[in-house]
Amino acid sequence: MGKFSTYNLPLKSLGVGKHEFAYHLDKQFFVNMESSDIHDADLEVKLAVAYNGEYYDLDFAIAGQVTLICDRCLDALHFPIDTSYHIVVKYGESYNDDSDDVLEIPMSDNSLNVAYMLYDTVELAIPLKHVHPLGKCNRQMSAILKKHRATSGEDAELENELIDEIDNIDAAREEATDPRWDALRKLSDSDDSND
Repeated sequence: MGKFSTYNLPLKSLGVGKHEFAYHLDKQFFVNMESSDIHDADLEVKLAVAYNGEYYDLDFAIAGQVTLICDRCLDALHFPIDTSYHIVVKYGESYNDDSDDVLEIPMSDNSLNVAYMLYDTVELAIPLKHVHPLGKCNRQMSAILKKHRATSGEDAELENELIDEIDNIDAAREEATDPRWDALRKLSDSDDSND
């Protein structure tokens, strides 16, 4: 039994009508795919197949989260995935994937393995640059990065200003308090002064 046999869609055994399938993509799926970007995953896949007697209409919906490595600080980056993919599959004389919307497979194939379709759909939902939102990177790594970027030139100066700004945002968030607690503290302080 192959690594991706779970993802074989038994096309020839499907009757006319709508059919639903569900898959779970985890770390092992991406290890088997030899993905260097995705280090962990918790994704739910819902596949709706509509067969009208001539062709199969496949609608994939993928939702969950993948773990990447931040390009800036090298910490884990949890990235949400919520994407979909649609393709029409039909039987023909030979395999033909020239179209983005239609896949033709040979009549001799009883099933279609959708593993690579799932993998490609997830990969395309991930941006090329994997970075935490501003202010969320590891502060120690940001400081080391700033130290090593201390080279001359306008680009280095601009990068250092951006890193300082990120550090200032982090510091401001740590100092910021909830206004509701501030109001309660004022009430408590006024009660203490009345005693």
